[in-house]
Amino acid sequence: MNPTELTSISALSPLWLGLAAVFEGFVGLVGAGIRLVGELLCAVGGALGVDMLCYSFMQQAFVAGICVGLVAPLVGSFLVHRDMAFIGDTLAHTAFAGVAVGLFVGSVSAISVSPYLTALVVAVIAALLIELISEYTDAYGDVPMAIVLSGGFALGTVLVSLSDGGIAVSISQYLFGSLSTVTLENAAVLVVLTAFVVAVVAATYKQLLFITFDETAARVARLNVATYNRLLVVLTALVVVAAMQIMGVILVAAMLVVPVAAAAQVARSFRGSVVVAVLAGELAVLVGLTLSYFYGVAAGGTIVLVAIGVYACAVALDRLGLSFKAGSGERVDARPAAVDGGEEPKGPKGPK
Repeated sequence: MNPTELTSISALSPLWLGLAAVFEGFVGLVGAGIRLVGELLCAVGGALGVDMLCYSFMQQAFVAGICVGLVAPLVGSFLVHRDMAFIGDTLAHTAFAGVAVGLFVGSVSAISVSPYLTALVVAVIAALLIELISEYTDAYGDVPMAIVLSGGFALGTVLVSLSDGGIAVSISQYLFGSLSTVTLENAAVLVVLTAFVVAVVAATYKQLLFITFDETAARVARLNVATYNRLLVVLTALVVVAAMQIMGVILVAAMLVVPVAAAAQVARSFRGSVVVAVLAGELAVLVGLTLSYFYGVAAGGTIVLVAIGVYACAVALDRLGLSFKAGSGERVDARPAAVDGGEEPKGPKGPK
């Protein structure tokens, strides 16, 4: 390594330390905001006789759940309409491998590594690997996702077995999710992550919409399709790891798909379907967490069951020949939906 490279690395170190300090300070500020909101919720809940809102772990769970209910259907809308619903399950299984990596490193060394951090890193690598396999090999359709899913889950099981089962108990909370594992710091990081995902989707909405419904035309228009495809799968990886705290690895993919499927039954445009999907996701989260608290059942499973119930209601509404045009409240016949000005079927449709 030459002196110039050494100088460059030494100059980057203070920069990374500074960025880390800024991020930590921002997370601390968000955490203080969550505490303030929690106090307000407790005051309102106390007046209504709802003591659930006065417990800090429930306040943090609701904040995390609201974030998941927003970003999962938001990103999932692009995935489902591109016939990529399977990628959520794929990245969830690779996130399991990432959790196993973090726990394994902690069990065999004195290094303390956050399983959520390793899960995020592994999920992002897996997301990019799926795109690379699709671009540079003859694999097509769901084959790259199946390869990465099986490889990620296999890696996780091997690491669990290498530890003589020592991390098997610890890993169960990541598989099934838990309300009690959502700390104030986790909730604050999730709020920051949600803001980032929403900002990126808002900034690239037109491009993502273009490649979702006509990738060939996007290429003709000289849009960098590969870059936006990678961006979409990386955003999916971020959402998967974020939702894993409450939903668990096993159920996390459901929030990317089920609310979007429900919205597709009643929305008349893609933009409208995104709004309806987010509303369905938030409804599932809020009702699911409430039922989980009062009946002592698993939060992730309850949220998914409520989401499926919402989907069933949407299907019933569609079968009755009724729908509601998102954004206007107009009652209309449930026929093929217009996708922001163009006619597209209501169901998932993506590039072939």
